[in-house]
Amino acid sequence: MATAERTYSDAEIEERLKKELPHWHLEGGWIRRKYKTNSWKGTLMVINTVGHLAEAAWHHPDITASYAWVEVRLTNHAAKGITDKDFELAKKIEDVVHWQPATEGGALEGCPADDMRFAYIKYDKPKK
Repeated sequence: MATAERTYSDAEIEERLKKELPHWHLEGGWIRRKYKTNSWKGTLMVINTVGHLAEAAWHHPDITASYAWVEVRLTNHAAKGITDKDFELAKKIEDVVHWQPATEGGALEGCPADDMRFAYIKYDKPKK
């Protein structure tokens, strides 16, 4: 028999989001994040990325999309609240969607930043 998963209070969720996932917020019992893209192509790429990660993790978010944005919402329906599964999947989504190879100094150069034909996602500006 499966054991009950720990759910977090709103105050605990807000604190974890502030520390671990500053671009996510709590609303209506979900942790949420809107990713801005440059086009429908970028939107589809984000949706497919989130879908792959969710299926691999066996923890599935709700996704809403439009031409130049994707909103990801996570909650644990079985546990009736936000659990570690939600935080862990949100972190993995952040890591993959906002990966910028060009900033790592390796062989991978990333999408050309100065040519909108190849623009993919609107990356968050670094916090100072």
